Amino acid sequence: MFCHGTPWSSQLWGPYAEALSAQFTVHLWDMPGYGQSSKFPDHRVSLDVQGELLADLVSHWELPSPHVVAHDYGGAVALRALLLHGCSFASLALVDVVALAAWGSDFFRLVRDNAEAFSALPKAVHEGALRAYIAGASHMGLTPSQMQDLVSPWLDTDGQAAFYRQIAQADQIYTDEIQGLYPRLDLPVLVVWGKNDTWIPVDRAHLLTELIPGAQLELIDGAGHLVQLDQPVQLATTLHGWLTSQATRT
Repeated sequence: MFCHGTPWSSQLWGPYAEALSAQFTVHLWDMPGYGQSSKFPDHRVSLDVQGELLADLVSHWELPSPHVVAHDYGGAVALRALLLHGCSFASLALVDVVALAAWGSDFFRLVRDNAEAFSALPKAVHEGALRAYIAGASHMGLTPSQMQDLVSPWLDTDGQAAFYRQIAQADQIYTDEIQGLYPRLDLPVLVVWGKNDTWIPVDRAHLLTELIPGAQLELIDGAGHLVQLDQPVQLATTLHGWLTSQATRT
């Protein structure tokens, strides 16, 4: 089961899911407020809600103990489902995840504190800021096609409002609530990180690995936060090896 982050969607994990589908049953989902899920203003999209919804989804799909791969926000969502909402995972791969305080870029914090003003930006200004923000997540640089895929969900009126809404509802309290529980984790965990991640620096990978008993660490050269696009072959090889070894164990 793949969990995406922000401002991404399950589309980012799509090629990986397709590649693994010959060997595994693969599940993708879009968190509310992202991708093909609803962007209704009255739907909360904060991490506490997303964690509960993931637990509900695992139950709905009747997955007794899935192997989970999570990126960015998806890491906090998966960890909350596991630690607070009774989910059971067979293994957990955490890829450049939101998990430890403090998190959020300077732009992220600026938007969070002024979300209403940003929601009213002229469309051209919004698009320019959005493209600059997303470009910073890649170390290798995005192709025009990759950039368009990543920004397109947030360009229309509903998308623009949803983009700033999900940042406005981001609150570090939701990782603070679980950070002290990481030493209690009792499952195989792989921490994967792009060495050149400027959104969540690689020192977080080392700290997270130290906090989780028995966790393994894999650092990927030449990759920023969007390790899926910066170094797809190395990430795919790492995840395939990890999931294959875990499937053999179980």
